[in-house]
Amino acid sequence: MPSVSVVIPTLNEALNLPWVLRRMPSYVDEVVIVDGRSLDSTVDVARALRLDVVVVAEPNKGKGVAVRAGLAAATGDIIVMLDADGSMDPHEIGWFVSPLQHDFDFVKGSRYVTGGGSDDITFLRSAGNRALTGLANMVLRSDYSDLCYGYIAMRRECLQVLELESDGFEIETELIVRASRAGLRIAEVPSRELSRISGNSNLNTFRDGWRVLRTLAREYVGWEAPTAGARPEALRRVKYKYPSIAFPHVPTDPRTVLGVMAGE
Repeated sequence: MPSVSVVIPTLNEALNLPWVLRRMPSYVDEVVIVDGRSLDSTVDVARALRLDVVVVAEPNKGKGVAVRAGLAAATGDIIVMLDADGSMDPHEIGWFVSPLQHDFDFVKGSRYVTGGGSDDITFLRSAGNRALTGLANMVLRSDYSDLCYGYIAMRRECLQVLELESDGFEIETELIVRASRAGLRIAEVPSRELSRISGNSNLNTFRDGWRVLRTLAREYVGWEAPTAGARPEALRRVKYKYPSIAFPHVPTDPRTVLGVMAGE
C-alpha cells in the first residue's frame, strides 16, 4: 500500500489542532506541520499529540509559501493537503486516497457535488467562488464544481510537473490549473466543509479573489492544451469500513493536552 503524508499549514492553531490530529486516520504515515511563526503553542501541541510529527518552521508569510514548503518536506507516495482550523475533516482522507490507488493522479474536494456541502461559507464567498469556477472552466474547457477549496490529494510524482510558485491562497487555483495543463487525470470527490473551530480566517474575500483572478489570467497566457488526461470526473462517495472515533468539534485548551502528555 502506498504511504500517505498529510501537509497542514498552521498559524496560531493551538486550540484547533487537537481535533484535527485526533481525527487523523491510523493509516496516515506522516504528518507535516508547516508553522508560520505561531505565537501560541501550536508546535508544542502538535508534538505532544503526535510524537513523529514533522515540523517545518516557515518564516515567510502566505499559505502558498507554507504549502510549497510542506510539499517539499513530505515523503509519502500520496500527499494530502488540509487546513488546521477544523474545517476539513481528516476522516475524509480515505475518499481522496482511494482514487489515487487506481487510475487517478490528482483528487480535489468539492462542496458542490452530491454528498458535499459547507457549514461555513458565506453567500458572498460562495458567489465569488462560483463565478471564478465558471471562468476557470471556460479557460480550461473543464467541468470543475469548486475552484477555491484546498482539500487536495495527489501522487507524489505530480509535484515535478506542477512547478508551483504562488505565495498566497491562490495556490489552490494554481494547483488545479497546472494539474489540468499537465493532462493529469483528475477526480472531484464530495467534501463537507465544517465551521472553523475557533479564531478568524486569514482569507480576505476581495484581495484573495483578485489574486485568484490574476493567477487564472497568468496561466491562460501560457495555456497549451494537455497532451493526455481527460475532463475532471465527479466521483460518488463510496462507503468504506473504518472505525470512526468522535471528538467534540470545539476548541481544546492546549494546557490540557500539554499537561496530559507531561504526566501532570
